[in-house]
Amino acid sequence: DRAYWCKLAYQMAYPVLSNMAKGELQKNMQLEVSPTWDGRNKKVAYMETFGRLMAGIAPWLTLPDDDTEEGKMRKELREMALKSYANAVDPQSPDYLLWRQEGQTLVDGAYVAESFLRAYDQLWKPLDETTKKRYIEEFQQLRRIDPPYTNWLLFSSTIESFLAKAGASFDEYRVNSAIRKVEEWYTGDGWYADGPSFAFDYYSSYVFHPMYLETLQAMKDAKVRSRIDYGKYYDRALKRAQKYSLILERFISPEGTFPVFGRSIPYRMATMQPLALMAWYQELPAGVSSAQVRCALTAVMKRMFASGHNFNEGGFLTIGFTGRQPNVADWYTNNGSLYMTSLAFLPLGLPASHPFWTDAPQEWTSVRAWGGKPFPKDHHWKDEIRTWDLF
Repeated sequence: DRAYWCKLAYQMAYPVLSNMAKGELQKNMQLEVSPTWDGRNKKVAYMETFGRLMAGIAPWLTLPDDDTEEGKMRKELREMALKSYANAVDPQSPDYLLWRQEGQTLVDGAYVAESFLRAYDQLWKPLDETTKKRYIEEFQQLRRIDPPYTNWLLFSSTIESFLAKAGASFDEYRVNSAIRKVEEWYTGDGWYADGPSFAFDYYSSYVFHPMYLETLQAMKDAKVRSRIDYGKYYDRALKRAQKYSLILERFISPEGTFPVFGRSIPYRMATMQPLALMAWYQELPAGVSSAQVRCALTAVMKRMFASGHNFNEGGFLTIGFTGRQPNVADWYTNNGSLYMTSLAFLPLGLPASHPFWTDAPQEWTSVRAWGGKPFPKDHHWKDEIRTWDLF
């Protein structure tokens, strides 16, 4: 299973990083945009490609080098990634990203920041001082963007909490107001509403659970003292993420499919990000084993990528869900957006010797349920942790 995951992650990452390390991504990427594209600057696609890919493969690149085939792949990708990070903020590079135009930049700046949070020692610390200074400046100037009243608040908080962790000047209000709003939007049983009204989609997967937890963790790491008790908020958010990941595991059918609904469905495997995150954190909910999650996610990957039509002629992801299906694109979708699918690869951050990879295969919940075998019941989960402002 791990060899399959590594090969697929490498297939996804290599065309992006091999080009960007040389400053040639914008020259060579075979770009595709939605049939209903809204007319924004198409250069947003390159930051989407890079930021989202790195947020997904960052945990894998934290593992130490070794002489295995996988170790060589990791080392190659990490070295190319570090060069790519430098080019991304170098105004003299042809691959300098679109930091200073379009509101979309806030979204994908946040995925770049998330990649640094997920591999702080391996991807942030080795950067040279000039590159670090450039990132801090680019992140800080994103305050020019007023985020819509949706999951976008977490893009601001992810960037600002990273700045806090990096010891740079950060906006405490952008962090704390996002936290308070996310709490207001929690609907129960692991689900968040994407704004004041509930939308039945997977934005709890794409953004809410991961970026909320990471915002809180980064503020804890930075030892920020504010009105908010980041530790207690984190513990409560973790329990919600566990409940939601339990639901995601049950969504995976015996055939390795899951329900297709809501917007942004071409993000493919990103639907399973919280389940992958809980596996990487080693915080899977009681009754959900590492082996059943590995087997379930592997089944979905194989089902989704079996057609061979998920990549275009240049080796870049193509718009669709299980192949070329441009009709499922939203007005903001380009094929850079689709690198969100890498967010399901977080368990690659666990070493090959970890029980997630070595435990014997196990049937996941829907296989047992539909096979007439005993399976655990599921009940409503309530918040038990209470939080009050510290002062």
